[in-house]
Amino acid sequence: MPPKRTSTSAAPTMTHAAIWQLVADSIAAALKAQAITMASTDNPNRSTRLRETPVARKCTYKEFMSCQPFYFNGTEGAVGLIRWFERTKSVFSRSNYIEDCKVKFATGTLTEDALSWWNSYAKPIGIEQADKIAWTELKRLLTNKYCPRTEVKKMEDEFYNLVVKRNDLKTYARRFQELAVLCPNMVPNTEKLMEAFIGGLPRSIEGNVTASKP
Repeated sequence: MPPKRTSTSAAPTMTHAAIWQLVADSIAAALKAQAITMASTDNPNRSTRLRETPVARKCTYKEFMSCQPFYFNGTEGAVGLIRWFERTKSVFSRSNYIEDCKVKFATGTLTEDALSWWNSYAKPIGIEQADKIAWTELKRLLTNKYCPRTEVKKMEDEFYNLVVKRNDLKTYARRFQELAVLCPNMVPNTEKLMEAFIGGLPRSIEGNVTASKP
C-alpha cells in the first residue's frame, strides 16, 4: 500500500509518556484485530471446527438470542453488514453451536428488507433446504446483495486518508481499528498495518515512532 498522507497538525497537549502508551496500545489492539481477521480469512472453517468439535450440541433459538446478536435490516450498508457478521460470529464462538444451527438462527435476526430478501431466496427451494446452506454461503449471498463494491471503496479511501484530526489521538486510534477490521485487504500483514497506523500520526510523533522501529 502506498504511504499515506500524514497529518500536519501540532503535537497533542499530552505528555510524551501518555502519547507513547496510546500509540503502543493502539498498535497492539489493531494487530490483534488484524491477526484474528487474517486467520479467519486464511481458513474460515478452521476456527469454527476447533470451537465446535469439543462440544457439538443442538442449542435453542432462545439460547442464541440470549447472547444478544445484532439485527440486520438491509439499510445499514457495508459497515452494518460486516459488523453483523462479526457479532454473529462472536455469538457462535461463545456458544459452540453446531453448523446446522448457524444459518437458521442467524437469519432469525434479519428484519425488514433483509428478511424479505431471505424469504424470497428461501421460497423456491423451501425454508428447510435454505437453512442447510453453509454460513460462509449466507455471508457471500448477503455481501453480494448489501455490500456493493462502491461502499467498500469508500471505506478503503477513508482508511487510506485517515489521519489524526484536531490532535484527537483516541478518535483516530478507534477509527483506525474499526477500518482495519472492515478493510483487511488494505493491510495484509502486520508490517503494512503498522505503516498505515504510523502514517496517520502527526509528524512530530510519526518520526519518533518510526525511529523506534516498533
